Amino acid sequence: MAVWARQVSRWCCLLNAARAVEFTRGLSSRGCTAQACRESAPLAVLPAGKEVVLWRLQACRHVSVGSCSPPDSAKDGSFSSPESNLPSVQQEQAKAEILPDLNAEILDEDWDDIPPSSALEVISEEEAVQIIAEPLLPIQSSTLRDYVDHSETLEKLVHLGVDLSQVEKRQKAGQLLLTLDFEKDVKKILLFLKDVGVEDNQLGPFLTKNPYILAEDLEALETRVAYLKSKKFGKSEIAQMVSRAPYLLLFSVERLDNRLGFFKNELGLSVKKTKDLVIRLPRLLTGKLEPVKENLQVCQIELGFQRNEIQQIVYKTPKILTASKKRLKQTFDYLHNIMGIPHHMLTRFPQVFNSKLLRIRERHMFLAFLGRAQYDPAQPSYISLDQLVSLPDEVFCTEIAKASMQDFENFLKTL
Repeated sequence: MAVWARQVSRWCCLLNAARAVEFTRGLSSRGCTAQACRESAPLAVLPAGKEVVLWRLQACRHVSVGSCSPPDSAKDGSFSSPESNLPSVQQEQAKAEILPDLNAEILDEDWDDIPPSSALEVISEEEAVQIIAEPLLPIQSSTLRDYVDHSETLEKLVHLGVDLSQVEKRQKAGQLLLTLDFEKDVKKILLFLKDVGVEDNQLGPFLTKNPYILAEDLEALETRVAYLKSKKFGKSEIAQMVSRAPYLLLFSVERLDNRLGFFKNELGLSVKKTKDLVIRLPRLLTGKLEPVKENLQVCQIELGFQRNEIQQIVYKTPKILTASKKRLKQTFDYLHNIMGIPHHMLTRFPQVFNSKLLRIRERHMFLAFLGRAQYDPAQPSYISLDQLVSLPDEVFCTEIAKASMQDFENFLKTL
């Protein structure tokens, strides 16, 4: 039996014992009085038949509970109806509410003596079944997966498609998510991103790359979007930029303005071309500027391009600003020094710098083997750099090299 049940049972037993003591004392003190009252009842006015028994029971009940003296009507030698001898309801309630102070003290004293419950106390099977044990929260863990069952925020982020295994690799991102409340902190950011234009199926990948946005001030985020709108970026363009560069909205208005000004002034672009440049490659606004500056110097000093040529190359192929310097120089060396492509031709087809050097080498060598490596537009059988690198192998073989795919594969085996 549980402790609380034993306490209630013990208290009831003490209460019954106290009432029994009072009842015994009442009988011993009122026995003689009840006998005297019965003898003094005038028989001449007693009711006849069954009413006699009822009246005597009622009278005795009145004597045992009420006063020892006979009623006023008996003193003057007359009686009223039997009902008039019954005690009133108020008298019954008043008598029933009185308990001796001694017994109350005993009850309180006994109640205080009840020992506290013990962790080793034996309980019944029914009580054991009703106990629900909550799973323990891991004190320390190297993965967020152990906390998913304990965190509503993590659980709902997983349903959105967030990859927690990638999030926990980012500095302090895991601790951040564990401190966030979904309804208070996360929900408003999700609604904001949807309002900006991030699609539902992109929310998971977006937050996987940038979980820190969940801790950003909503008003600050709205201010940054308002700044982009003030620079004449359309809603669809902002949505595209935010989706492709998840860290964009972490930048303050001042930093965004400085980045736009840098590309406009450094490249000598117009406002419209600057906008087009960052729309196509929005990570230019979020990445470091040192690699960009270094690549611009490489193009001008080491590769020998003029400023206006660099401007055209960058505007057509923004990725050249973030490309590896080593790869950039190797590609240029092969195109310019091996294939003989002049600077102005590379300026017309700068997308060739985005292609793998291996593909350029294999296709050029195959065309040279066939005698069709002609890249001068003034000569017959001219092959543009765009055709050289952008077409699939089958189309390249049949339309450009005028050979079969099998011939091309056999040639590659000889390299």
